[in-house]
Amino acid sequence: MFKIILASKSKVRYEILKKNNISCLVKPSNIDEDPIKKSLLNEDASPEIISKNLAELKANKVSQNFKDLMVLGADSVIDLGGELISKPENRDEALNILRKLNGKTHELISSVCISINGSMIWNYTDKANLSMKNFSDLDLKNYLSKISDEALYSYNVYQIEGEGRKLFKTIDGDEDTIMGLPIKKIKKYIESYK
Repeated sequence: MFKIILASKSKVRYEILKKNNISCLVKPSNIDEDPIKKSLLNEDASPEIISKNLAELKANKVSQNFKDLMVLGADSVIDLGGELISKPENRDEALNILRKLNGKTHELISSVCISINGSMIWNYTDKANLSMKNFSDLDLKNYLSKISDEALYSYNVYQIEGEGRKLFKTIDGDEDTIMGLPIKKIKKYIESYK
């Protein structure tokens, strides 16, 4: 079993690693993402560039504290026609995000980065396209009422592995990518590194 440090407090990412026999120690980076996102948006960075930058920043920051160990950083964002949509801060924001996505197709971007001693040694970005069904406002509110606070703030506004699957008419992409960790590519890289 290979051991890495996960620079994320995401329980879903931890579970994906565990399910794939990758032992990991969880050490969240605790970086404040908002000012970084704002700065990158001011420079007209695409949602993909923002996702890549945040994954690398998280991995590099945590890896400075663990000599010669692999640190995995990850970040996922929603790209709705060029508009970056981040995790909601509260239930009103979550409802507004669902209203924006309602009846539309968006791209979910998941970026991962592996760093050692404060420097990136590998990164990868994967994308999935999700088309949401049309819902009434009442439907969206009912959906949100079934989602716990922890799930809502951890996994963006939908959990593809749970209630969230019902929101979509089509899902085109890797499910692990949608949950925030394109594990097949990570495993391939880790195995080639050994």
